[in-house]
Amino acid sequence: MSLLQPLLLVALGGALGSAARYLAALAVNRWAQSPFPWGTLFVNIAGSFAIGLVMAWVLKGGEVRENMRLLLVTGVLGGFTTFSSFSWETWKLIEDGRLAFALANVLASFSVCLLATMAGALLAKQF
Repeated sequence: MSLLQPLLLVALGGALGSAARYLAALAVNRWAQSPFPWGTLFVNIAGSFAIGLVMAWVLKGGEVRENMRLLLVTGVLGGFTTFSSFSWETWKLIEDGRLAFALANVLASFSVCLLATMAGALLAKQF
């Protein structure tokens, strides 16, 4: 398989996932009318649920399923929420009995990403 086909599958899925994220978060936030980011939480939960379903199906194998993984997981869910990838990878660590790695992933992802967001925001305020 050339690089072009997987790239097109990921790009198409990413566009669909990004649009779905925008619409879903918008709808939930309009419904909730709250300062809490319910739309983002909804998207992260829905994406995490979806990656569990899709990856369990994809792992049963086959080339067609690999194309579906590229389209649905890397593309659609990657555009919808990267939190789903984090959730899947952490779950696999737990399932494989690597609890220390799972905990490290959770703690590092939360703390380091939050610090990186803060650093980026503070840096941007300097310009």
